[in-house]
Amino acid sequence: MAAKKACESFSKSLIEEVQKWGCMKQTGVSLRYMMEFGSKPTERNLLISGQFLHKELPIRIARRAIELETLPYGLSDKPAVLKVRDWYLDSFRDLRSFPEIKDTNDEKEFTQMIKAIKVRHNNVVPMMALGVQQLKKGMDPKIVHEDLDEIHQFLDRFYMSRIGIRMLIGQHVELHNPNPPPHCVGYIHTKMSPVEVAQNASEDARAICLREYGSAPDINIYGDPNFTFPYVPTHLHLMVFELVKNSLRAVQERFMDSDKIAPPVRIIVAEGIEDVTIKVSDEGGGIPRSGLPKIFTYLYSTAKNPLDEYLDLGTADTVTMAGYGYGLPISRLYARYFGGDLQVISMEGYGTDAYLHLSRLGDSQEPLP
Repeated sequence: MAAKKACESFSKSLIEEVQKWGCMKQTGVSLRYMMEFGSKPTERNLLISGQFLHKELPIRIARRAIELETLPYGLSDKPAVLKVRDWYLDSFRDLRSFPEIKDTNDEKEFTQMIKAIKVRHNNVVPMMALGVQQLKKGMDPKIVHEDLDEIHQFLDRFYMSRIGIRMLIGQHVELHNPNPPPHCVGYIHTKMSPVEVAQNASEDARAICLREYGSAPDINIYGDPNFTFPYVPTHLHLMVFELVKNSLRAVQERFMDSDKIAPPVRIIVAEGIEDVTIKVSDEGGGIPRSGLPKIFTYLYSTAKNPLDEYLDLGTADTVTMAGYGYGLPISRLYARYFGGDLQVISMEGYGTDAYLHLSRLGDSQEPLP
């Protein structure tokens, strides 16, 4: 059914081309490589980077387009998912119809085009969330959530791939910035202070808590503010924001009607040889052990329709995660993208500790689903 729809609006030759490119091998890039390559954004390097993306992006996008056609339980036929698939096919067509990149002018034009592709895909996450909700509405509630594992694994692959595509495009576009901020190579900050990023992210999360509840617990941050390592600050901000927001909400809800003063949320930043670890600790009452596996799924959100909520929130990528239960699974993907991880450990009746591990070495290749 979905395949038929694709053929109605897209030519048969395009669909065949997608099949062909979807079988080609993807090429992963490491954080260290992006950093070293981008530290000298000469015209020649930008040309090489443009030529690499001209070949790499269609492969990655074709893979996702194919997967969007073959999802279980009829998810592929949901209107929101069809819309996402059309975005992917449009982007594939744009990339494939762009001629070979031979000189700086070609490369500049190509950069404008991939910039537009990135914007086209801005709302993929809330749109897929809507598709999953459309599916859940029509689904027999007796279907056990374990059976939805296939959809969960698909979304993990799909969003992980999206992080990679957006990183590659964003990195290339940012290398064109004539006045980059100090110590920045594209999206990567070579001297990022995790304590400083954690402070900014906490302030943002606390502001949301204040707006929602009228008050907010304190946040204490422990760690050396002068310690720095190379990482992508926007990724770290998004992850810490999400963890702190969850902790604030838990503490706030637990102590709202109590005479006791709400205990602070604590953030500890530790530097190891391999990893930088950020622990976010709260005394918000914890999560029952049976509920822990659910916090990383895309299918349990209690929030209202993501797009209704989304439309009130403006278009910042970060804030779209504010309301529909995708924060934790997507934060874990961001951590894993550069070789880290996210673990949540809970003491029911007391509180929750989230451990965000970031790889310090930057050597791990992108995961390529």
